[in-house]
Amino acid sequence: MGIFGGVQVLGIVCSIVRTKLVALWIGSVGVGLFGLFNNALDMLNTATNLGIRSSSVRDISQAAESGDRTLMARIVAVVRRWSLWLGLGGALLTLALAPVLSRFTFGDDTHIWGFVALSTAVLFMAITSGEQAILQGSQLLKRLASSTLWGTLCGLAISIPMFYWLRERSVVPSIIVYAACNAIAAWLLRNKEFPAIAMTARETAAMGSGFVRLGIYMTLGNFATILAAYVFNAWLNHEAGTSEVGFYQAGYTLVNKYTGLLFTALGMEYYPRLARVAEHRTRMRIFVSQEVNVAMMVLAPIAVLFILLREQVVWLLYTSEFHVILSYVAWGMVGMVLRALSWCMAFVILARGDGMIYVITEVLSAIATVVLNIVCYHVWGLTGLGIAFLLSYAFYAAMIAIVYVWHYRLSMSAGSLVSTVWALGATLGALTLMEKHLAMPTAVLAAITITVTLWQARALWRR
Repeated sequence: MGIFGGVQVLGIVCSIVRTKLVALWIGSVGVGLFGLFNNALDMLNTATNLGIRSSSVRDISQAAESGDRTLMARIVAVVRRWSLWLGLGGALLTLALAPVLSRFTFGDDTHIWGFVALSTAVLFMAITSGEQAILQGSQLLKRLASSTLWGTLCGLAISIPMFYWLRERSVVPSIIVYAACNAIAAWLLRNKEFPAIAMTARETAAMGSGFVRLGIYMTLGNFATILAAYVFNAWLNHEAGTSEVGFYQAGYTLVNKYTGLLFTALGMEYYPRLARVAEHRTRMRIFVSQEVNVAMMVLAPIAVLFILLREQVVWLLYTSEFHVILSYVAWGMVGMVLRALSWCMAFVILARGDGMIYVITEVLSAIATVVLNIVCYHVWGLTGLGIAFLLSYAFYAAMIAIVYVWHYRLSMSAGSLVSTVWALGATLGALTLMEKHLAMPTAVLAAITITVTLWQARALWRR
């Protein structure tokens, strides 16, 4: 968490600068365009990458645990070749679907060439995913962190003058530049420990069939989530306009992506470690309980402070025009606690390689999210989208808990459950107080939350 937490903080600073400049020089329309194009790109990448970024980590981790260097070298070669094949296939698919994507997203053909250009970004992202999976499964976490950091910094440095000079026309080129910089950084810092192995295309396909099969299930599940976001953004664009999409994307980014550094930092080490003990029920239960404790310990003060300082954060990252998302941010931060709980349990499904269960849970969650978003937006507007965020993760957490307890016959320690209740209570308290404009009591609650977290961290460190 220390390694990737630092990298993610620097990444967030870069994202803050980029978002602030886009909001300042392009406005809410620019933020909305970024959201629409990035949602489409994520959907295409998820559909064509076949989940190799996550599924191959499981095989690489287990090969590393076995100590068989020959097997490890072969798996590394297979992952790289499959990533290249899938990247090329994804680029061709993007070219073919460019007219359809433009019409569905914007209602006309004005952005066809934008989607054509994004085909290169799909290829770059596939190459990046393969190299990052190899680094993560090999436990070369510092090198993985460095590649992420340098890719982000270079992408930002090149994008800034584009934002200033090209304005709205900079959206697509800057996305491509960011993807290219990450691919170059990942390739330069790749795992060079294992030499290239001569393998035929048939051998490569056969050896990669295991993690590709799991990856297909993961792709279906992830694609359902990305598609749900894409469909809702397109619906909101037609219903309320691109500016409203920009407000929604700004709030979603604050809630889900900036605080998501915790999940990224923990998951880089947690998932490979969990995959190595997938057949040991007791060790898995211990690892999950520990992860819940750490996640809640870190998330609780972050969420409470975010709710307390939401107005200042929005002003810093965007402009006064975006103050309409303040309630969305507050409700969303409560939902992040439930996301953390479900996230820790859901990794068990991937570690065990149960692709069908993963697909079912993700599809049901995606459907519920779209329905809740549309209903709550009609009733409460942008604030309703924050309430929908909370309700969707409540539904997802309950569903994952059923799988975790009934299907895998696992449980969590009493301490992890207490930590979850505490984090949920603290964030709900902060939400209630700030919605009534009681900043001082909320500040006291934040101080108490930080004190409890430091006490928990001290106790954990002593153990």
